[in-house]
Amino acid sequence: MAKELKELTKRADNYSQWYNDLVVKADLAEQSAVRGCMVIKPYGYAIWEKMQAQLDKMFKETGAQNAYFPLLIPKSFLSREAEHVKGFAKECAVVTHYRLKSSDDGNSVVLDPNAKLEEELIIRPTSETIIWNTYKNWIHSYRDLPLMCNQWCNVMRWEMRTRPFLRTSEFLWQEGHTAHATRQEAEEEAQKMLHVYAEFAEKWMGVPVFQGVKSETERFAGALDTYTIEAMMQDGKALQSGTSHFLGQNFAKSFDVTFLNKDNKPEYVWATSWGVSTRLIGALIMTHSDDNGLVLPPKLAPIQVVIIPISKGGEQLQAISDKLSPVINKLRELGVSVKYDDSDNKRPGFKFADYELKGVPVRLVMGGRDYEENTIEVMRRDTLEKATVSFDGIVEHVMQLLEDIQEHIFLKAKTFRDAHVYVCDDYEEFKTRVKDGGFFLCHWDGTAETEAKIKEDTQATIRCVPFDYEQTPGVDMVTGKPSKCRVLIARSY
Repeated sequence: MAKELKELTKRADNYSQWYNDLVVKADLAEQSAVRGCMVIKPYGYAIWEKMQAQLDKMFKETGAQNAYFPLLIPKSFLSREAEHVKGFAKECAVVTHYRLKSSDDGNSVVLDPNAKLEEELIIRPTSETIIWNTYKNWIHSYRDLPLMCNQWCNVMRWEMRTRPFLRTSEFLWQEGHTAHATRQEAEEEAQKMLHVYAEFAEKWMGVPVFQGVKSETERFAGALDTYTIEAMMQDGKALQSGTSHFLGQNFAKSFDVTFLNKDNKPEYVWATSWGVSTRLIGALIMTHSDDNGLVLPPKLAPIQVVIIPISKGGEQLQAISDKLSPVINKLRELGVSVKYDDSDNKRPGFKFADYELKGVPVRLVMGGRDYEENTIEVMRRDTLEKATVSFDGIVEHVMQLLEDIQEHIFLKAKTFRDAHVYVCDDYEEFKTRVKDGGFFLCHWDGTAETEAKIKEDTQATIRCVPFDYEQTPGVDMVTGKPSKCRVLIARSY
């Protein structure tokens, strides 16, 4: 195992390669036979399941209900909302036929020309169009509103450059789609869901985020406003980690979704959509992990505590196991996921390195001497600190340690993030410093031209107008024109 860990590229040497190595070596995912798509392995999927369970609970607390809509969308649907089709046309995978046949020489299969679809179908890049075509059959009166549905599904966006979890052609996500009687209700819903995402990122993932609104150029295709949470990775780049969109009445008008108001007059409904994806696993890796492997927040770790006995002979192993059994049972009763690894086909050192690589938050080890002295060795993954403590009260010690680790990794990430946020008013200084990463708070004149110039000159983009920053008028650092606010600018994934 030591050899494998040595092969994990150091962050300081090549951050991008470190990330790719870690995804594979920690058994999270691997490339598939389909170009641009990945296989999420059981350990990686277990993290997603924990994320999914918590987010699903939070969504339902807002009144959302789960539903499922088709994977395939008629091509004509996509063209009904002009900005929407413009935003997604280049990423669409299209189904043209419904059958294959053997080639004339019998050595391969080809498309059956007699099985061409009358209307081509798009593999969903997102589901606004199919959902709003459905909603027109569900919404008739103000009594049917608000309508709030969420679906957990996969989507396909044909990507040329891919990286596991961060950007793949197919990925898993959730997408919420809501309909409301008034503009105010829809805008409040969009912002409420943004706060849900931010709460999840900070309290469960341990990832500090900035909340804000996107520039017009960076909005979701077809939205009037896009709200975002932006996280900083350890290389100083931004990662968009969740978005919520106020769609206005654009999709309602495109699909003729109206309701009779309390005065019995027809109105178009107001809409939102919001989503997060398996990209969150990428955020988790890049925010917390180190050169030894994953560092996972206890709330999302598939294995929160691993317990390893070290024994000489079966009799001593049985005695240690009997002593540890009540502790294992009690921790599980308290909702802690525990793995007791008494396998004899791996050396203890291999086990230690493997669980360290996989980011298990707490490791307990009991050997023969510990058994005799009523002690146990405890190691916390976030700091790699080890201590030998009394076996009495170990359950309470572990429960407190899990809380401490959850809090510590968030505070560590926030301290790092805050130390790399800079106020900047000089464009030449900005162009030099942004290469090294970080978030820059800069005045912007509000024009797409200035935004495009910044991107062309530096590969950095306006991430958002942050909510938590007190705004004052100023001067755009690029053009010298008046500016109403500072925006957050960074290079990003």
